[in-house]
Amino acid sequence: MYYSMKRTLRPFYSILLLLAVAGTLTIRVVLHQNRSFQLKYGGPSLQNPQKPVFNATLLRYAAIDIGEPALKQEIEGLLEGNFRNRGRQRSFLSSGKYHIDVRLRSARGTPLQLRSPEFYRLWLSFRRYLGDWSRNRRFHSDIMSDLGDKVKVLIDEYNGKKSSRGKYQSCAVVGNSGILLNKNYGKLIDSHEAVIRLNNARIASFERNVGAKTSISFVNSNILHLCARREGCFCHPYGMNVPIIMYICQPAHFLDYLVCNSSHKAPLIVTDPRFDVLCARVIKYYSLKRFVERTGKNVGDWGPAHEGANFHYSSGMQAVMLALGICDKVSVFGFGKSTSARHHYHTNQKSELSLHDYEAEYEFYQDLMEQPQAIPFISDKFKIPPIVMYH
Repeated sequence: MYYSMKRTLRPFYSILLLLAVAGTLTIRVVLHQNRSFQLKYGGPSLQNPQKPVFNATLLRYAAIDIGEPALKQEIEGLLEGNFRNRGRQRSFLSSGKYHIDVRLRSARGTPLQLRSPEFYRLWLSFRRYLGDWSRNRRFHSDIMSDLGDKVKVLIDEYNGKKSSRGKYQSCAVVGNSGILLNKNYGKLIDSHEAVIRLNNARIASFERNVGAKTSISFVNSNILHLCARREGCFCHPYGMNVPIIMYICQPAHFLDYLVCNSSHKAPLIVTDPRFDVLCARVIKYYSLKRFVERTGKNVGDWGPAHEGANFHYSSGMQAVMLALGICDKVSVFGFGKSTSARHHYHTNQKSELSLHDYEAEYEFYQDLMEQPQAIPFISDKFKIPPIVMYH
């Protein structure tokens, strides 16, 4: 009887086994189809990209500013009024290397006498601004999240818009590479809500290539120093109402900033020094990484190959970083080079500045587009917006 019952149950167990196998296969097919749908149509991924493990040695070296001791000494001298001392800093205001002098002019274009009350007021402001800037030159990984309040709110208020923490819907950062002469990006550039241009690059007669709209003029303080010597501090080729954002290359340029700021209608904004430090660390990391991978040399040999203390990010790199903080979508034009193209579309310059590592910056841009989690020093709290580079 027991044997008969076993024979009767065998077909039943076989059916259950077949149902179980069929159910498992069905679930696998459904999961595979669902995963395929997500990959094809951009649905949410089940796994977030993992943050890479950064090279600790490169991080440590990237955080070291080789020129910091000399910069501090220079700032101390300037705060004491020593514009023409005989030390290393003498070059900033008197040597032929930088072509800088202290023949300041007022906003009206009249020379400022060094012992006049007007110069004394300027001197007090200079000490205050330079002192604050120096004290705030430190690393702060969350600074990217603060750029909207430090930049866009000021510009919106000037334009009569209600102050908002919202970002520009779309931004175009227009570089100055000669490759733009082979493209007709003008209308596409002007279609963005905000257009950021670099270092007073000329747009007249190049509108078909680079557009005509300018929302923000981004410059380094060397540019301001040159145009500040012109009557009325004429530093606004895009119009009197276009805001200027500037990073400080040399501490003495705060004198130019103060003289010109009094005559500018639109905001003249100095970048937060914490933002400058972040940009410097990011690009130095990429430069160190590229140097070690390409040459096989020790990371300590990087300095002599890249002018050591003079190494610096380009204006274009910091303009892109600025756009990441104040824009929901970022488009980049005119970054890159070609053997047949000029260095700048609006000049005859062919060579690059050796104090910049453009190849390292290009690798940084590539990571921005493809794997932003691979970029060091930026806080995980900050979400890098979508970025597209037009070549």
